[in-house]
Amino acid sequence: MDLNEKVCVITGAASGIGAACATAFSSIGAKVCVADINISGAQEVASSLRGAYAVQCDVGSESDINRLVASCSERLGPIDLFFSNAGISSGGDPLSSEIQDWNRQWSVNVMAHVYAVRAVLPSMLDRGCGYLLHTASMAGILTTHGNATYATTKHAVVGLAEWNSITYHNKGIRTSLLAPLGVNTPMLGNSRSAFASNAAGPIREPEEVADMVVNAIQEERFLILTDDIAQVWMDRKAGDLERWLRGMRRLQQKIEDAHSKGI
Repeated sequence: MDLNEKVCVITGAASGIGAACATAFSSIGAKVCVADINISGAQEVASSLRGAYAVQCDVGSESDINRLVASCSERLGPIDLFFSNAGISSGGDPLSSEIQDWNRQWSVNVMAHVYAVRAVLPSMLDRGCGYLLHTASMAGILTTHGNATYATTKHAVVGLAEWNSITYHNKGIRTSLLAPLGVNTPMLGNSRSAFASNAAGPIREPEEVADMVVNAIQEERFLILTDDIAQVWMDRKAGDLERWLRGMRRLQQKIEDAHSKGI
């Protein structure tokens, strides 16, 4: 897809990958709707971009997603690309994580993507073209230590994106899945620690990821990885799952040992 003059909605766009993608899309001529629950941050991003505007949106609410789509369509025209990028993470395991944490992350990390598809897909199918872009994580293809809620919900996003690509591609709808390793955003936390780097892989800047996203959209490529090592890890998992699990257990033990020593 050529993004010039295309109407693009980006959620979670007040900071991080979303803000960087809003800037990158706008720089090549896209008309961008900057959506975020943090309206002041979204307005700050939008004010720096030509033709962009901001909408406050809690993506965990279907009514908010519907309102976002209606507002953007009225203001900019039919939506060509919807980028479900917003996500949250709290860490924890099935025993320590409160059920409300699971429910909130399921709403924001999974159902928000479903709500977006329900809101924009009918119009895209009528026109015979459109683009669905989903942010998951390598946590959704591999896993992530110490964060069961995030890994579980991101696995669901991967499944949804694959299903969309299989089902709607021949109807003119393109789908991409962004599965980053570590990105230098507030969600990553202390990304420069040794153990965070081991678990998250090479740390990218949001602007680097945005360039990768633009390239993938232009090529209409499904999977967007942020480092070659991600493909190596995927191949290892697919090639010998038992060996991969043993390696991940060893890394888990190292992380636990480091925590016990206060590292």
